[in-house]
Amino acid sequence: MSTTTTTSTESSRGQYLHEAKSLKLEARELKPLANDEIRIAIRSTTICGSDVHYYTHFCNGSIQVREALCLGHEAAGHVVSLGSNAAKANPNLKAGDAVALECGVPCGECAICRGSKFPHYQGTLQEFVDHPGHWVHQLPSQLDYEMGALLEPLAVAIHAVRRAGPDTISLRRVCLVFGAGAVGLMCAMAAQADGCHDVVMVDIDEGRLAFALGHGFATIVHAVKPKRGETLEDRLAISKATAMEIGELKRPDGESIGRVQRTFECTGAESCLQLTIAPPQATASGGSVIIVGMGVPNHTLPISELSVREINLVSTWRYAGVYPRAIEIAKASVTGSPIDGNSLPDMSKMITHRFKGLGLVQEALEIARRTKDDDGKLIVKTVVDFQ
Repeated sequence: MSTTTTTSTESSRGQYLHEAKSLKLEARELKPLANDEIRIAIRSTTICGSDVHYYTHFCNGSIQVREALCLGHEAAGHVVSLGSNAAKANPNLKAGDAVALECGVPCGECAICRGSKFPHYQGTLQEFVDHPGHWVHQLPSQLDYEMGALLEPLAVAIHAVRRAGPDTISLRRVCLVFGAGAVGLMCAMAAQADGCHDVVMVDIDEGRLAFALGHGFATIVHAVKPKRGETLEDRLAISKATAMEIGELKRPDGESIGRVQRTFECTGAESCLQLTIAPPQATASGGSVIIVGMGVPNHTLPISELSVREINLVSTWRYAGVYPRAIEIAKASVTGSPIDGNSLPDMSKMITHRFKGLGLVQEALEIARRTKDDDGKLIVKTVVDFQ
């Protein structure tokens, strides 16, 4: 096994964001590899919605960029070298092995949430990354670098499903997902791996819904016509009408959906969060609404309905301790093997657009902002591949 604190690699070229939509290709010197770190040559980075927000607005929600930032956190690559103590966390790992990075590095001190460290690490849209060995995961042969990169958003979804808790009331095992983007698709797959038989997916984009239905991420889909209310009363009335439409949808056996026990809100839109709660809300009494999507910082919600019906409003932030489960689910997904009794959709189909090399990072980010490319092809997930 290669265990060394030095490497012939002296610098790493990466794309750094200096202001909104302003990227610069820079070579930055690599520090000596720390004893607990692993140096990784990045091979694939998939573009996340948060990357797009940073690129477009130089912030993500309330998180403001304070220095030039290398984007990217959904990544995989191969090991270049290992620090002298890195083998303790990865005893079987050696130079050349394929690995995924768990980029949400925790503080290591918080006993409850083990929250992300600040200031943030520089991202993976660069050639090399030095990463704590404990947060590097060896990839099985069934998963290539692109699938290794997708483990990160899959981990977010698995964490959301765990936060939702078990569906102990409904015997039908139905869940509702708002948003047919990459996070919504991952939540649907994670719910299926958790035993959910029917996934109802709601979005305003019929193309994304067709993709979800056609590739097995959803059982039932519903396209919502965008409407804007001038007042809060108008917006709640729109939510009420939409909730009624969803409740009347039919399952494959002909039975109406009704209200569901677990609702995953993956859009960040206030209107979607409202209709999960406002009467006749899509979520059943005693059920859970899991907030996965990031939208505007503040929402107006019918809290009295939340209280009266004892609906659990559950927040999520990244993930904790789920990468082994993500690898298990990803393997089942790409090999077509059932997991916990359910056959899963093929997550590799989510990558619809590929870009080669650091020189095309900005083009990849621009494409990731859209739902269709210039040829009218649906954009689900964009990847930048290296080497």
